[in-house]
Amino acid sequence: MTATTIIGLDIGGTKTAVVEGDPETGATLQRTEIPTEARTPFASRFPEIAAVIDRTRDSAVGAARHVRAISVSVGGPLRIRDGVLLDPPHLPGWHGVALRAALADRYPALPVYVEHDGNAGALAEYHFGIGRRMPSLRHLVFLTAGTGLGGGIIANGVLVRGASDTAGEFGFFPMVTRAVNGTREETIWDSLASGTALVHHARTMFPDRWDARATIRGVVDAALADDRDALAAVARTGEWLGRGITLVITALNPEVIVVGTLGVALGERLLAPARAVVAATALPAAARACTIVPASLGTRVGDVAAIMAAVAAGAG
Repeated sequence: MTATTIIGLDIGGTKTAVVEGDPETGATLQRTEIPTEARTPFASRFPEIAAVIDRTRDSAVGAARHVRAISVSVGGPLRIRDGVLLDPPHLPGWHGVALRAALADRYPALPVYVEHDGNAGALAEYHFGIGRRMPSLRHLVFLTAGTGLGGGIIANGVLVRGASDTAGEFGFFPMVTRAVNGTREETIWDSLASGTALVHHARTMFPDRWDARATIRGVVDAALADDRDALAAVARTGEWLGRGITLVITALNPEVIVVGTLGVALGERLLAPARAVVAATALPAAARACTIVPASLGTRVGDVAAIMAAVAAGAG
């Protein structure tokens, strides 16, 4: 029998991965990664993305596999059914883009499905990740924790999108910080607990070490080498991660909070400070009921999330 597969796009603020995935097992059969160049207009980036999709489909056909659908995981806010990106802060060149329509026009023989990356990550972990280790799991929150910070909610075993497809847009939680002079400054959780925030903390805390050229990867690599300054910046990011998680836990009472990208890369360096804040500030009963863990799928979580819009729709 010919294997049926899905081409998935995992579109982030830094990179875009095009994968071919197995909808039955979640296995990734091939993968190509290119820079997103998020400030470049979508129309200028789409030809390269389409060329990678073409090569991926050709390789699948050459291996006697049948590509059934195209699936997209992308940060919001967006109108999910229509596949229209509204104003995702990590994709400034993609605001107002009708992504589903662009792909459907380019590939008329393939149905196209689009999902918020937080929702797709939650589905990936629930069906192919931690949910397989915890078959009784019913309540899960997934945090993307990549270039930007978003999330997805599984409640009573069902994905929650909300009335306007914005359930799980945790990155927009309002937060209050204090400047050096003691004044209160209002911002959002994304700016304090994402990969972009990690670089900001490193620059602010250690301006002699990191300047405007600093990258998320550079700070993460330094932390993994146990650089003291980088670890301090990670700890601050983790503390802010914990403050937002406190709100999530108190409001939603999940059994598990799964932290993607940064949680996988940094592990306890990031999550231990977050847990400490949660233990000190969250509703005690809710905090005791919830485990905070890195994505069980590890570095594969984005690749599996990429095919989940189509999997959840029954394609494949």
